[in-house]
Amino acid sequence: MTVDEKRRELSQYRLKQAAESLEEAEFLMSGKMSPRSIINRAYYAMFYAVLALLVNEPYASSKHTGVLAYFNKNFVKSGLLPEALGRSLNKAFELRQRGDYREYIEMTHEQVAPFIGEARSFIAAVRAYLDK
Repeated sequence: MTVDEKRRELSQYRLKQAAESLEEAEFLMSGKMSPRSIINRAYYAMFYAVLALLVNEPYASSKHTGVLAYFNKNFVKSGLLPEALGRSLNKAFELRQRGDYREYIEMTHEQVAPFIGEARSFIAAVRAYLDK
């Protein structure tokens, strides 16, 4: 297998992870489960899609903040992807951080519900970009 084939395979794997995370968020929402869990899965759907993009980039980071900063600089600010995607990703990250790491944070289904559609759009935009 060539390096390019390996990259394509890894990128497709990351998109599969994104789709699975989105399905999990939708399932949790349909069952009116924890908003904290819903935003976690919606965020990870977007994050895995970003990782699918980064397979082809000369960049690696073990920190979410580094990955998001690279995405915003090299894909959003450069005009390759719409600014709305960067805003959605950043807001989902912020909510996921609050839900996972801060005490006494209460989120509502109304607060996290929009991120399911945003994650769906995010993944679709990344797929379209990668298909070019």
